Amino acid sequence: MAKATAKSDGDQSPAANLLKFRDTVFTSRTLCIPGTERTLPVVKATVEVEADDAQALAFLQGNTEFVALE
Repeated sequence: MAKATAKSDGDQSPAANLLKFRDTVFTSRTLCIPGTERTLPVVKATVEVEADDAQALAFLQGNTEFVALE
């Protein structure tokens, strides 16, 4: 007998929780979030962060060099 599987909310694909920003200045660089030891890579003019990462979102949204992508 086949086992039925149910998808829970935690089974979302990792891409569903990512937000993307376009770097309008560089195509490749490493961003250092001020006041932390954290870095974010920019690859192909894009940086991706988790939707619930308040530090990274505040940094990217507060910087005119980055534009949120849909």
